[in-house]
Amino acid sequence: MKIITLAFAWLLLTGCSTVYPNKAITGQTFPNVVGQSLEKNTVAIPADFNGEVTLLLMGYVQNSQFDIDRWLIALDMTETQVNAYEIPTIQGLFPQMFSTVIDNGMRAGIPKSLWKGVVTVYDDGEKVQALTGNENASNARVVLLDEQGKILYFYDQGFAVAALNEVRVILAAQQ
Repeated sequence: MKIITLAFAWLLLTGCSTVYPNKAITGQTFPNVVGQSLEKNTVAIPADFNGEVTLLLMGYVQNSQFDIDRWLIALDMTETQVNAYEIPTIQGLFPQMFSTVIDNGMRAGIPKSLWKGVVTVYDDGEKVQALTGNENASNARVVLLDEQGKILYFYDQGFAVAALNEVRVILAAQQ
């Protein structure tokens, strides 16, 4: 019975998803979207990041967390100075209905000191996924924004040292 319930929940959560082809979006302005931090604060992206270069590590499915964790570890180990946020971005009506369960699950697995840096986007999830594309959904999407919300760098292949080095070169040029 438990397996049937989990299978049904999985169908509900994934059954209403639209697949968008991946795109190159460097140079575009990031759309205005709203999310909520795990601290339960409303965050307007990119408006709340204006005035600072910001790295968004976006995940469209739970398996994206593997790439996001590798990005965060690499940024830390290389002492890369950038404001980085994890942006779980979920589209569809059913995930929105279960947002409390999803967010509480994340809170249970993430230290409270890091909750401010995790901003979940539900209502505008489809807008974000349509912008970047969501093919190979397990790959994290990496978006480096300038001070005005323009996309300086975009990478949708998960994690790679070469991509990290490209981000570091762009950041150095911004200083």
